[in-house]
Amino acid sequence: MKRREFIRNAIIGLGTTAVAAPVLAQSQQIKWRLASSFPKGLDTFFGAAETVAKRVAVATGGKFQIQIFAAGEIISSSAVLDAVKDGKVEMGHSAGSYYFGKDPTFTFDTGIPFGLTNRQQDAWYRFGNGLKLMRELYGEQNVHNIPCGNTGAQMGGWYRKEINTPDDFKGLKMRCGGFPGRVLSKFGVVPQPLPASEIYSALEKGTLDAAEWVGPYDDQRLGLNRVCKFYYYPGWWDGSAQISIYINSKKWAELPLEYQAILEMACADAHVEMMAAYDAKNAVALKQFLESGTQLRVFSEEIMDVAYKFTKELCEEFAAKNPKFKKVYEDFQQFRDGQFQWFRVAELAFQNYAFTKVGTR
Repeated sequence: MKRREFIRNAIIGLGTTAVAAPVLAQSQQIKWRLASSFPKGLDTFFGAAETVAKRVAVATGGKFQIQIFAAGEIISSSAVLDAVKDGKVEMGHSAGSYYFGKDPTFTFDTGIPFGLTNRQQDAWYRFGNGLKLMRELYGEQNVHNIPCGNTGAQMGGWYRKEINTPDDFKGLKMRCGGFPGRVLSKFGVVPQPLPASEIYSALEKGTLDAAEWVGPYDDQRLGLNRVCKFYYYPGWWDGSAQISIYINSKKWAELPLEYQAILEMACADAHVEMMAAYDAKNAVALKQFLESGTQLRVFSEEIMDVAYKFTKELCEEFAAKNPKFKKVYEDFQQFRDGQFQWFRVAELAFQNYAFTKVGTR
């Protein structure tokens, strides 16, 4: 009898040990603050963080709450990374390209000119070394990063005049910054790294001659079509633009494993949702632009060739003096070469034919 009671009690003890951690985790009430680099008016950008917060709250039965603050409410748009690093907030939602001045290597977390598409970026992160390399970089900043959104291929911006040759860029005061701004400066552009909220007024006042943001949907919300006539594509500096969630490393380590998994899954869902939203909304906005008189233009092959040359030169300059950049760039190049070769076979062949059949039923 005593032997049976011992075994029964041992089994109960093992069961208690096995479930103690999940029960404890689910009973914890956690409240974090998230600082976004984006204003509420850009609902697709800002909405990704909202999606994360909603998914996390539902999955934890309301035990894990994330309060979101728009750009400038508690942290400026370009200071989110440092705010998370220093523990001023537990989380942030931002773009690595915003921290080009801290280290140009952060640009790879968003995307470099003539870089990967959103699908290729996901492949590099999930099945290449992308996430590993970026985790090393952000880890030095006391930050744990998780991909959380992508815009897909962007447009080439709004201009007051036609841009037919590389010389037409000379002297333009253009809203752009980071890595693209350095490439465009080789054309003779004067980069102006303004936040989204200031672009319209700067164009209206004439302190800007041109501006790039993302694509038709966001550009329409910013009203850029009302102050510039010519709309160019492609945005060769952003074949895609990945956004990331930043979490203070100490806070991440303190988070129960179940909550870590829930947060990662919420970010993955928001990541896909942002891309789908832009694909759906950009098509509608572009159609409305064209119907209202916007002049759609494509950059010439000459401009694209010069931009590619300048981009390669700049990458080699950074690689020569920055070991971190060199390490990531070499891995990135190798992965990109393989991706471009594969995508030329099936994707490009399909697109070149099928996309030209629009309207031919």
